Amino acid sequence: MTVRAWLSLGSNIDREKNIRSALDALEAAFGRLLVSPVYESEAVGFAGDPFLNLVVGVDTDRSSSEVAATLRLIEQTHGRVRDGGKFSARTLDIDLLTYGQQVIHAAGVDVPRDEITRYAFVLRPLAKVAGNELHPVEGVSYQALWDQFDKSKQPLWAVDLGLD
Repeated sequence: MTVRAWLSLGSNIDREKNIRSALDALEAAFGRLLVSPVYESEAVGFAGDPFLNLVVGVDTDRSSSEVAATLRLIEQTHGRVRDGGKFSARTLDIDLLTYGQQVIHAAGVDVPRDEITRYAFVLRPLAKVAGNELHPVEGVSYQALWDQFDKSKQPLWAVDLGLD
């Protein structure tokens, strides 16, 4: 059975190179990608360089744990170090946001990710590319969640990387 999985990507170290390379790696792993616009945002939770963020949709017949393992491998090949703490600079961060409409809390997989409703840099690109889809727990569209989101505390700037 094929499932649509939504992934968030972010980088604040050699940002454009790592985002482009990650998209190539994701396409090699999963095939055709649905790619949101790219946004720049300030670092959240620590003082650091701004991030580039976007959301990518993949259709896969892999299990959620297999998808998560693939994402960790792509992060590792891009120099991701996981001992810097939750809020730290990173070459590449790829999170599995959703896996179809499933709610999963298992080893290595926690979907839907709570970052969807907490961070503008996740919700805005997701609303752009999947605005009519419903959040698996909230039962509300991503566009409606974005419309209700307090945008004043987490500004975003659209960035054209020429990905389309």
